[in-house]
Amino acid sequence: MSLKITTKLVEESNISSFDPENIVFGRVFTDHMFSCDFRNNQWQDFRIEPFGKIPLSPTLSALHYGQAIFEGMKAVKNDDGVITLFRPLENLARLNRSAERMCMPQLPEEIFMQALQKLLILDKEWIPAKRGSSLYIRPFMFAIDDFLGVKPSENYCFMIYACPVSSYYSQPLKVRIEEKYTRASKGGVGAAKCAGNYAAAMYPTKLAQKDGFDQVLWTDGEQHQYLEETGTSNVFVITEDTIYTPQLNDSLLAGITRDSIIKLLRSQGKNVIEKQISVKELIQWHEKGELREMFVSGTAATVTNIEMFSYMDKKYPVNATGNLLSTEIVNAFNDMKTLITPDKFDWITILQESKMVHQ
Repeated sequence: MSLKITTKLVEESNISSFDPENIVFGRVFTDHMFSCDFRNNQWQDFRIEPFGKIPLSPTLSALHYGQAIFEGMKAVKNDDGVITLFRPLENLARLNRSAERMCMPQLPEEIFMQALQKLLILDKEWIPAKRGSSLYIRPFMFAIDDFLGVKPSENYCFMIYACPVSSYYSQPLKVRIEEKYTRASKGGVGAAKCAGNYAAAMYPTKLAQKDGFDQVLWTDGEQHQYLEETGTSNVFVITEDTIYTPQLNDSLLAGITRDSIIKLLRSQGKNVIEKQISVKELIQWHEKGELREMFVSGTAATVTNIEMFSYMDKKYPVNATGNLLSTEIVNAFNDMKTLITPDKFDWITILQESKMVHQ
């Protein structure tokens, strides 16, 4: 199905405000945004218009009852000007899993992909060509009923906007392993990429940052004994001969970068184990000198090393320099995204004027 997308262009581009050599994450946005509405049990009114404010009712359902979900994606441009996306259908699949958990409608593939294709073609000049930079894309959905009452909304809005970005983290991280607060519990919405999960993380993260840390490394909500994820990323722990990452459960977000790292490393013959990782086990690896490296992964963070973790007020330094596995992973992904190396996983989608195609 070919969508009829009504398009209203900006009178004058804002691209002059964008300095590709000095990019601040999430501060400058491209010229246009995509929107559509779910009403009468169907998606309709597909439109692209200048990026800007949207009218909201004070009774908007999402503001009161939290039905809001989102995704994070990146578009990359190589030296020849070819634009690629990394596993976009995985983002759609996760968006729809989040939608199901939050009692929201499913978004069809043709709407998602055609909206991305048209929006990115319009704003392609905003995609940085500098290696390590990209266009961050934010698809999101929220409830729009004008009704004061606790029930799933009947009407929704889906939107996409984008912003040029460099690295989310500019330096290796200092993290505090959480002993008191809980991001998500089993049976909750931790596996959904919903707005409330991030709101729940803000106060403990603020406390950690006040004490000199960059992020909280969350633990399970029942016993605070097992590692889960940071506020923005999944986590990996590397010992002498094994790469560990916490096993997925319904309180842990299934990161697309996480999944890609696991598949990449296993294809290279490396031993990757998904399991419960206890704080006690992590400290034992450190004390025995077996802990080689720790890093976090996510669309925004990409891959960022942890240089120190803290538990019960004791700090444990971790190597974050030299010959790092994380550097190999970043280089492998960048080479794949810019078509320097073959895409043997069928992960890369190339953006063309008329359609999107696999490499």
